[in-house]
Amino acid sequence: MIPEKFIKESVVNYCTVIGVDPLLVQGAGGNVSWKDGGTLWIKASGAWLSDATQNDIFVPVDLVHLQQSVLSGNFSVLPKLRAESNLRPSIETLLHALMPHPVVIHLHAIEVLAHLVRHGVELTLSSVLGTKVRWTNVGYFKPGEELASAVWTALLTTPDADVVFLQSHGIVIGGEDIDAVNGILRTLTDAFKTVQRPVFNFPQPTSNINLDHGKSYVPVRDLSVHQLAVDMPLFNRLASDWALYPDHVVFLGAKARMFESIGDLKKICQKAINCPELAFVRGIGVFVLPEFSIGKYAQLRCYYDVLSRQDEGAMLNSLSEDQIADLLDWDAEKYRMHVAK
Repeated sequence: MIPEKFIKESVVNYCTVIGVDPLLVQGAGGNVSWKDGGTLWIKASGAWLSDATQNDIFVPVDLVHLQQSVLSGNFSVLPKLRAESNLRPSIETLLHALMPHPVVIHLHAIEVLAHLVRHGVELTLSSVLGTKVRWTNVGYFKPGEELASAVWTALLTTPDADVVFLQSHGIVIGGEDIDAVNGILRTLTDAFKTVQRPVFNFPQPTSNINLDHGKSYVPVRDLSVHQLAVDMPLFNRLASDWALYPDHVVFLGAKARMFESIGDLKKICQKAINCPELAFVRGIGVFVLPEFSIGKYAQLRCYYDVLSRQDEGAMLNSLSEDQIADLLDWDAEKYRMHVAK
């Protein structure tokens, strides 16, 4: 048996590596866990994997309690902490308890997520993967109780699965150790790798948009993100394909605020209370208010990375109004937003 101390060190070090790769982890998104006997160590809600060596971002929960609850059909079970902590376990703790593997990661890896938001993804998974990995697949479900129940059902059918694909969400990977998990992750990202859409040349915005009541919009720092406003096929997708996966909705809201001109944006913002935090101005660029957080920047770049990997004719699965409302009204997500950077 691998010593728990060694597992912890390998997990923490691995988190700092993947946590700074935006194609694998975006801000506070994703979570990692390891099992130590009857204890499940899971990343805290709102914590960043990239901070794993600097901060204590993992909390211990009672694994046996979670497993027994699942066997009795209770998927709304709340994790029991095995030590005092000011942190809350990840919203998706139960996903990690369901997987029998010693080490489990749940990520929104861009190369895979770009496929998971498309119509017909089931056929894609079969044709691309074949027997490269042992996997199963579930449709979109609200994170938490609904998703855990769906994953449990899928694992009953495919008990040897090392990978669970979550449509319009992400991937869960289990393995004996970090090397095994990382090997599967690299297999998936290589198998699903997609060429990004060519960059559209444009005069990048450099000036703030100053409003009459003292507020100012600033151009986003990431020049690639401006493609969402200046590349018309991408801009047009903002209206129809905005809410593609949970973290995007939680951090960036239910819909994109699109404007035909800077003048139109200023008109909406005649009262400070009406100013959207994030604005897309057709043909000009993407602008944010100064309080736009780094966590939201990470999700905005994630959205561009997913959208720029779609063919123009690709049909995407956007979340419904009811699914969006469920996410935004969820106390667990409100807490995660509160503690996130």
